[in-house]
Order: sequence, then C-alpha cells, then structure tokens
Amino acid sequence: MSNILNEVLSANRDYAASFDKGDLPMPPGRHFAILTCMDARLDPAKYAGLSEGDAHVIRNAGGRASDDAIRSLVISYKLLGTREWFVVHHTDCGMETFTDDIMRDLLGSSLKTASVDETGWHDCCEGPGSAEGKYIDWLTIKDQAQSVLEDVVRIKSHPLVPSDIPVYGYIYDVKSGRLIEVPAAPAAGK
Repeated sequence: MSNILNEVLSANRDYAASFDKGDLPMPPGRHFAILTCMDARLDPAKYAGLSEGDAHVIRNAGGRASDDAIRSLVISYKLLGTREWFVVHHTDCGMETFTDDIMRDLLGSSLKTASVDETGWHDCCEGPGSAEGKYIDWLTIKDQAQSVLEDVVRIKSHPLVPSDIPVYGYIYDVKSGRLIEVPAAPAAGK
C-alpha cells in the first residue's frame, strides 16, 4: 500500500469515528452551487464559509463552464433546488500556462507527466502518446476576468438554465484568500 493511500484511509477512519452528519438531506441547505477550479490551493468550504451539506461544489481544471459542469449545475437546480450559482476562477492558475495545441502536442508524444521550465512545457520523450487529445477542447485560460465572464455568459445563455438563476463571477486571489468580483459579471449574470 502507498503512503498516500495509508494516510487517506487513516484520516477517514478518524473522521468516521466521530461522524455525526448522516442525517443531512440531499439538497444543499443554503441552496447554491459553486463552479471552481480543482487547484489544491482553493478550499471552497473555507473561502465561502461552507459546512457539509451547505452547497454543491463542482470542480474541474480552471473552474470552466464545460458541458459536464453545466450538466451538474442543471441537476443541482432541477432536482436539488439550488437558486444561485458562483463561477470562481483564481490567480496563478495552471490553465494559463499552456494552450490547447501545447496540450495536444504533449499528449501526442507521451502520456507520462510533462515538466515545465522557463522555456515552456516539455515531455520526457517516453512514448507512446495518443492523438485523442486533438479531439478535446482543453478550455485553457488567457485572461482570468475574460474567462470568468465567458463562463457566466455561457451558463446564463444555456437553453437548460432558467433565466431567473443569478450567476456570479469571481476570481479567488491565491495570495490573499479574497474573492474579487469580475466587473462585467454582475450585469451578465443577472
């Protein structure tokens, strides 16, 4: 067994030993959802003041409004009653460090973990790779405020999203812990 696996299972045993939240209802108690990045430096429970059962948190690379993220938001509203949604991207995001073409080229040459230095991303040259990366929109980010606004607009204009759900757009600052509203998001998200 790996050290990580042992640590996770040990932490879970400790958590389960005093677990007292088995009666929480399935719908989130505060009736909102957050779409945010998977970056380990972001803890939505802390930056949004959440406890178990409060809100849905949907995470993916970049916190982008992908088809799957929108699918989750629609389920969150339609079946579980959320009434407000947040899109939260963040500063110093890894999704700003590459393009779709870079990702496709890296995957085409190797499936092993790539490295990055001052000259860019590099593969270790251990193939095989796969051409399947060519068929994925990696939803990379050039400008955080613009990507938040694009995601708010995409969610609000989606035909499965009711017009009365407000969608808020923020950037989490990884240096200060603050949520910073994207100026154009309030108008786009109402």
